[in-house]
Parts: sequence; C-alpha cells; structure tokens
Amino acid sequence: EEQDTIQKSSVMLDLHSSRMPFSNTWKYGILALAILFLLVALIILTCQVCQLQKCNRTRKKKRCHSRGWIRMKAVNGIWGKKMPPLLHDATKQSNADIKASTLMLGRTEDFSSTSSDLGLLPRSRGTLKFSLLYCRERCELLLTGLEAWGLPSRGCTESAVRVRLLRHIPSHIPGLQCMVQEWKSQVVKNCCRPAFGDHFVFSLQDAEVEKSTLKLEVQRFDKYSRNAVLGEVRVTLSELKASQSLVLCKELQKTTKDIVGEVLVSLKCLPISQRIEVGLLKAKTTSPRSTAEKNVYARIDVSCRHHREKHQKSRPRAHTPLIIFNETFLFHMPEPPAWDCTVLISIYEVDSNSRHLIGQATLGKRRASEAADHWGLMIKSIQQPVAKWHPLLV
Repeated sequence: EEQDTIQKSSVMLDLHSSRMPFSNTWKYGILALAILFLLVALIILTCQVCQLQKCNRTRKKKRCHSRGWIRMKAVNGIWGKKMPPLLHDATKQSNADIKASTLMLGRTEDFSSTSSDLGLLPRSRGTLKFSLLYCRERCELLLTGLEAWGLPSRGCTESAVRVRLLRHIPSHIPGLQCMVQEWKSQVVKNCCRPAFGDHFVFSLQDAEVEKSTLKLEVQRFDKYSRNAVLGEVRVTLSELKASQSLVLCKELQKTTKDIVGEVLVSLKCLPISQRIEVGLLKAKTTSPRSTAEKNVYARIDVSCRHHREKHQKSRPRAHTPLIIFNETFLFHMPEPPAWDCTVLISIYEVDSNSRHLIGQATLGKRRASEAADHWGLMIKSIQQPVAKWHPLLV
C-alpha cells in the first residue's frame, strides 16, 4: 500500500509539473498581447493629436492670410501693388461719393473707422416709415402709416412705437424743451415687419410749428417684459408744408435724451451711521400740458453694488413751473471706501387714472461730469450737505 501511495503521488507530481509550463505560457502571451494593444492605442492617440494641431495651425494661417489680403486690397488695391497717387485720390473721392449718396438715402449714422477703411456700411438698426400731414385750417398734425422693418431679431418679441411732440423753449438752460404730447402705438407681436396701423392727431398752432420736433422711438419687449429702445427718428416740423402729405422713410438712429427741466438736489455723507441723506429741494419744469390742475411727486431710487434699496416717495405737490419740495430721505449705504452707488430721481405727473414721467436725473460716481463732481464733493464734505442743480432728462 505504501508503494501504491508513493506511485500515485509521483504520478500527480508529474502531471502538475507538466501543466505548469503550459499555464505560464498563456499568462505571458496574454500580457504581451495587452502591452501590444496599449502601444497601438498610444500611437493612434499621438497621431490624432498631431493632426488636430496641424489643422488648427492651418486655420490660423488662412485667417491671418484672409485678413491681410483684405487689408492689402483696401490699402494697396486689388492686385497687391501700391496704386499711383492719382488713382489713390480717385478712390478716396469715389468713397466720399458713396458716403454722400448714403447720407442722401437717409443713412445719417456716422461711419466707424474700421468700416470706413474697408468700405463697409455700418450695421443698421432698422428703418421706420410714416407719413405726416399738417392741416393749417384745423391746426392739426396727422401722423399715419407707421411701419418698421430691418429690426434686429431676437426671438419672439413685441414691438411698439412711442411718439413724442417736443417744443423748444428759450431759457438759460441750453437745449430746454417741453413735451407737448405723448402717444404710444399698439403692440405688434412676432412680426419681422410690423405695421402698427395707428394714426395720431396733434393740436399745433402755426407759430409752434417752427419750434417743434417730432420724436419717434421704436421699442421692443421680450418675454421677460423688459423694455429696450432700438432707435429713434427725429423730424423737424419746420420742413413741413401746409396741406401736403409727406412720406418719410428713415433709418433708426441711436437714442438721445432731451432736457425738460432741472432739479436742485443736496447730498450729505454720514459715514458713522453708514447712511446717505438725499435732499430734494426744488424742481424747474415746463408748464403743464393741460390747463387742469395736476399734482406731481418725486421718487428716489438708490442702488449700490447691484443691490437696490427700497425706494421712497415725496409728498404730492402742485404742478407749477417751480416746484418746492424741501424734503430729505435717508438711505443705508456700505462702507465709504466701497461707495459706488447711483441715485435716480424721477418726477411724475399724476392724474386721476394714470401717471406720466416728466423727467429723470441720475447722480453717482460713474455718471456724467456734473453728477460725478457732485458725488465727489459729497464724499469730501463729510456730514455737510452739498446742493447742486442737475438736468431733468426724458
């Protein structure tokens, strides 16, 4: 039995020893195959990265070459050779003729330096078409046929036109005007060429025609109910002839504000309590648009670091050419080194049914020169009120 056991164990050892080299061969073969696959994958990845870098370099060269070719054509001519002085002068003259003809077509917008060098036209804000008729017998100005096209498209939007009739007033304030009447057209939704289909009638005497200007603003409303002014068109009514209909088609220009009065505001810095005192003293406005007695009030908004404080309102006052408020309002402010705030003063005329904006004045560190000077004087004169007149704009 012992011999049988020894023989069986020897047989088992022989079988085990015969299997060991076979399994090691498989293991090393699989390992070598995995290393080979890894090397192939790394080679493919390296080739792809090199090809991508080569494509990027080619695109950059093409872009630089195209820009240089456009610049070379604009300066030296089509064939890349420098033009003679006579031809160069003729080219300049032809460009001037193109600009003059563009102005005759109603494109009064200034050309930028880049577009003038390359001979490109500026981007249009859109075009507004309307007709005007002044009836001297009825002393009325009729505005009809409002239509716009070429407006910048930004998805589903709503468009409208605000019409204002302004009249120049002689005053010590340069450019002072009064708003005679204001209208707003109906809102047109989701239309690339809106036709508003409204007609407006303005009561206007002959003596007032020479001093009046018609201002039309095209506004756009998006789905968040934000009001954006796309551009404006101004028409001096002195160009109109009585009893003759005038059809105008003008491109929209950049909107500008009009001075309709001025307001006397005092500012006082209170760094210990981290507050600012806004004093609303007086306001000079034009005469009311109607003979009925109306009241006005002022609203003060203060925003700092993109955070708006709760607004405050003044008591209602009678609408006269000189409105006396004599009220002060306190607003919380951050630490003095971080004072980068804006104060907005809006004066409204209230009626039984609605309110009407008379004008607004904005004060702050980053505003116009006068407003910035007033803000700087306030910071220097701690706990001392500093008063200054500011124009009311609309």
